[in-house]
Amino acid sequence: MRAMWSIDPDIRRASTLPGAVYSDPAVFALQRERVFARTWQFAMDEHRVKTAGQCVPWSILDEPLVMTRDADDRVHCLSNVCTHRGTVVVEGECHAQALRCRYHGRRFGLDGKFLSMPEFEGAENFPSPKDDLPRVPLGRWGRFLFASLAPSMPFDALIAPVRARVDWMPVDHFVFDAAASHDYVVNANWALYCDNYLEGFHIPYVHASLAGAIDYGQYTTACAGATVLQTAIGEPAFKLPAGHPDAGRSVAAWYFWLFPTTMLNFYPWGLSINVVQPLAVDRTRVSFLSFVWDASKRSSGAGSGLDRVEREDEAVVEAVQRGVRSRLYERGRYSPTRETGVHHFHRLLAEHLR
Repeated sequence: MRAMWSIDPDIRRASTLPGAVYSDPAVFALQRERVFARTWQFAMDEHRVKTAGQCVPWSILDEPLVMTRDADDRVHCLSNVCTHRGTVVVEGECHAQALRCRYHGRRFGLDGKFLSMPEFEGAENFPSPKDDLPRVPLGRWGRFLFASLAPSMPFDALIAPVRARVDWMPVDHFVFDAAASHDYVVNANWALYCDNYLEGFHIPYVHASLAGAIDYGQYTTACAGATVLQTAIGEPAFKLPAGHPDAGRSVAAWYFWLFPTTMLNFYPWGLSINVVQPLAVDRTRVSFLSFVWDASKRSSGAGSGLDRVEREDEAVVEAVQRGVRSRLYERGRYSPTRETGVHHFHRLLAEHLR
């Protein structure tokens, strides 16, 4: 098993992850504990908990959580499981002054603190801190909230490369476009979807419209920590401020991937966030969330036709999923010039799984 997680740090010698990583249910179960429980996951736009008393249930895989805003205007990410008998406390978005379990009436503050419980007058050493709803570490980049059950790295370290490139943009004032935001279900392993995202190698072969909008020869990939940045050159391009790391380049898109499943795609028209949610070993939900800065630039360039690009990606990734189940396929090799992002991802994944 350990050999499965061995990725040579030299991409010129390295072989890819074996097919079993994408098709074995036992490996998928291992990823849930060693990868998803220890990494930062995109949670939501803070505007969903904009006012005091708002409560929004969500989850990291199957871990029930709830985001709340209390009367002191503080946002909390809490376990959504009652500390009495394990009932899910908040079952739908709501406004409340406190959280109340419908099973036996235990009440919690919006900060997770235990408030009251009927019929417990004779219980010794009660209540204790164990009766509070556990708090989950929360990361914040502007209006966007991230959470992790047991983070293996600080959130600020993860988001630093994004801030270095785009903090000059008024991202907090981008307008959420519900009509252009969609969920896609892909019949493939979540890591195959990430593999495909992390290389521009397939663009000339799979995405004719995107290939015509960018300069493939100037497409670059940079890896740092738990982040990969892909930069596309073309028109329309950003008007970059003086001193920007990409000053002098006609940047048409920045594609940021945050290990393991968050993608922040910046275009002159705004931001598309892709949230990858593993459903099963061979089934993945991808949520596209659109936040508009300049609607006049949506119809051209690298940021246009995103639905078409997604459907093209789905078709090729689902074909790969069928292929990696083959008894005759074991491991492939990396292109040293075009697959550095995939190699970086595989090394991070192998490190966590070891």
